[in-house]
Amino acid sequence: MDDRGGEGGSFVAVRRGLHQGTACHSTGSSAWLGRGLSCVCAQRRDFEDHPSFELTPAQEALKALWHAAFPEEQLHGLMSEQWKEMGWQGKDPSTDFRGGGFISLENLLYFARHFPKSFQDLLQKKEGDRAMWEYPFAVAGVNITFMLIQMLDFEAVKPRTLVGATFLKLLTDNESAFDLLYCIAFKLMDHKWLDMHASYMDFNTVMKATRHQLEMELLQEDIVRLEDLPSYNLLSR
Repeated sequence: MDDRGGEGGSFVAVRRGLHQGTACHSTGSSAWLGRGLSCVCAQRRDFEDHPSFELTPAQEALKALWHAAFPEEQLHGLMSEQWKEMGWQGKDPSTDFRGGGFISLENLLYFARHFPKSFQDLLQKKEGDRAMWEYPFAVAGVNITFMLIQMLDFEAVKPRTLVGATFLKLLTDNESAFDLLYCIAFKLMDHKWLDMHASYMDFNTVMKATRHQLEMELLQEDIVRLEDLPSYNLLSR
């Protein structure tokens, strides 16, 4: 998987009415389309363990995500080896999700809350004949956010592709459309993974196949909402 981190070049959440340097609040994915993508929530300093009576929005989201993923297991700290159980690469999740920004964390949390069965199936790799070297769940989720941002051309003021323009119409009718498409994409990616008998080194190939499938489905003439996508039927609550 590609490491999408780095300074200044990451695609991260931008929310209307917020300025660089302010906290990003969880208001739904419809609120962050635009250029000049930057958000202090994704910077490492927000996750340093230090005494504080208030948590940043990103820290709150991480705690909520842990509780949704492992409701019966107590998280011992925001910097913890426990995060590896979710598929983060180290004890500090921020080093992984910076590439997709705060929105990638919100996507995971939306998935956990709205499609808990599919979320748990993927997290725990419950379905199918799995490879010895599986994709790490959380890092794969960040890559899916990044893939969708590229596919839908969100780095532009206006989408320059037919797929992007088509999705923008769907977003107008459903402010949670990006979160929902994320859930569909994650489940579709895993479906492709199993069909292709993939292992870790095949992840980029699987992602390309997933993107191609989503693009074809979004451009079907009879699609008026995301629930009409054939791949939506892969999800279960």
